[in-house]
Amino acid sequence: MSAFAGLVERLADLLEPLFHASAAAAAIVLFTALVRLLVHPLSRAAARGQRARAALQPRVAELRKKHRKDPERMRKAVLELHEKEKVSPLSGILPGLLQLPAFFLLYHLFSSSTVGGEANELLSHRLFAAPLGGRWLDVLGGGGVFGAAGLVYLALFVVVGAVAVFNYRRTKRTMAASAPAADAAEVPGLGAVSAFVPFLSFFTLVTVAVVPLAAALYVVTSTAWSAVERAVLYP
Repeated sequence: MSAFAGLVERLADLLEPLFHASAAAAAIVLFTALVRLLVHPLSRAAARGQRARAALQPRVAELRKKHRKDPERMRKAVLELHEKEKVSPLSGILPGLLQLPAFFLLYHLFSSSTVGGEANELLSHRLFAAPLGGRWLDVLGGGGVFGAAGLVYLALFVVVGAVAVFNYRRTKRTMAASAPAADAAEVPGLGAVSAFVPFLSFFTLVTVAVVPLAAALYVVTSTAWSAVERAVLYP
């Protein structure tokens, strides 16, 4: 974790002439963008996979008709078809899973009072009036919702809420066009995932409220990136 803390500090030093006291917050946003750039090829692959699944729908419909009296055989045939065409029904969740280590690094770093046996100096950094190591509950117990730090969180909630609604609508429209409910039921586990996926963006509101502000910045930046990415990859 010491190496990661050093990376954040060096990025903050580079950005300090532009962002001054909020340089560490800007460094976290930049770090998030770099992580998303690294994961972007997988996001593109997931988009190709979704288009491939859509192209398979006529053949899936034929299998459903052929094996309508044998649901188990039908599910097996659909899985074999996906395997033969090298299309994974769950490929879309890989980009999100691969971002988790970066998020937990930030969470742990800004939840620790010491790093490498020394005081964690990153905890002294702020985004405007809000400390990067603080949480929304700390703000409520201090200056309140409309205090200087509270306004920072309100701005983050507004951004996350707007992006969540945008992602929800696009996800519902995309899934309705490419993965009918009947087909989802034929792939074990896919139906539950499909029903849950559109609501994922709204959980970021809870995350922003309970994690350290530094980790919340990662979530907000990554969520906004996802909105733009989906608009490009899923026109």
